[in-house]
Amino acid sequence: MTTHPASPAQAPAPPLRLFPTVLHLAGLGVIGAVILTVLSTLLGVGLGLALVFGVGLILLVGFIYGLFATGWFEIARASGLYHLDLEPLRWRGSPRKGFGGWLHSLWRQLGDGRMWRAVANLVIACFMGALVLQLLVMVIRSVAIVFAPLTGVDSVIGPFGVPAAASWAPVVGILGAVLAIAAILGLAVLHRTLTRAIVVPSREAELTEQVRATSAQREGAVRAADVERSRIERDLHDGVQPRLVSVGMTLGLAQQKIDTDPDAAKELIGEAHTSTKAAITELRQLARGIHASVLDDRGLDAALSALAGRSHIPVQLDVRLPEGGVRCRDAEAAVYFSIAESLTNAAKHSRASECRVIVRMREGDVLWVRVEDNGLGGAQIQPGGGLDGISNRVLAAGGTFWLDSPQGGPTSLEVSVPCAS
Repeated sequence: MTTHPASPAQAPAPPLRLFPTVLHLAGLGVIGAVILTVLSTLLGVGLGLALVFGVGLILLVGFIYGLFATGWFEIARASGLYHLDLEPLRWRGSPRKGFGGWLHSLWRQLGDGRMWRAVANLVIACFMGALVLQLLVMVIRSVAIVFAPLTGVDSVIGPFGVPAAASWAPVVGILGAVLAIAAILGLAVLHRTLTRAIVVPSREAELTEQVRATSAQREGAVRAADVERSRIERDLHDGVQPRLVSVGMTLGLAQQKIDTDPDAAKELIGEAHTSTKAAITELRQLARGIHASVLDDRGLDAALSALAGRSHIPVQLDVRLPEGGVRCRDAEAAVYFSIAESLTNAAKHSRASECRVIVRMREGDVLWVRVEDNGLGGAQIQPGGGLDGISNRVLAAGGTFWLDSPQGGPTSLEVSVPCAS
């Protein structure tokens, strides 16, 4: 069962962490003006120069990337500060390719509500940080007023700008310091409350996302099964079945000639025997494509080594997995068959002279794979094709699939599959 972050309705409230929150707000009070100035400048100047030879468009693109970076930083900051275990903000890529796909990804990112909520939370935190800095200055001034009678002055200016006699200075200073500290702590509590309300997804949003992900996984599993069944039927119909029919016909001819022409019959039986061994080899390869027993017996590293050894083109294998770790069988199976199909496609279509396969276990128990070849490129996902089968199998396992194959090459394929637990 795959674990998910606890929903706001079920998870306990994040800890107060008043002192770290005050430090965060004070820091944002210092750098917040810089962040907001840069973003507002990119937006304002970009809009103003948008029609001047398109110069402003470059600034607007920078504004979108700046928004994404700001939202990513704010989610990471809030998650680390309050131990919220929030999913990092991810760039919303486009399924389209080329320049149009890049523009589409910019448009999709601009409509990402999660990014805008994070940016709004940071803006609020920056203004609160500016207030915290002012209140800290008030605390320092109040402490200084407490010791004003020792300087011999007749009157002092209180923390709120109200003059007071020197004899009342300790009372005024202590009162001002207490009020300023209380306001700082109040802002820290308010920041925690607003962050939880703005950045943390609601229960309804989380359930909707879980339903969407589950539906996508189910659809991917169904499509992967259909593609796999079609592949098996095609391989049986085009390969093993004609060969077995030929074996049967050859044995029939040998049976007819065994009495009249024993030598010809022996030759036909030998031909049938050779065809039978070839059919057995094809069946073994077909069975290996359905289920790799070496994957269960010896693990992913050994299975990939055997796969690379059978490849028609040289394969550089770079597998670095933690030793003695828990086996992720579903993730390993999805990754293995993705690599197998990628190598098959490279051998059949790309005219590549070499391939490189990189396998890593990334943070969060995610099995990551990258397959590269130096072929002609131009690979596309076609319904029912090998790449379609990879994407559906990976999607069914809850992973992600990325393909980059420009005309002229090279082709790069990345797969990330989380380990079920």
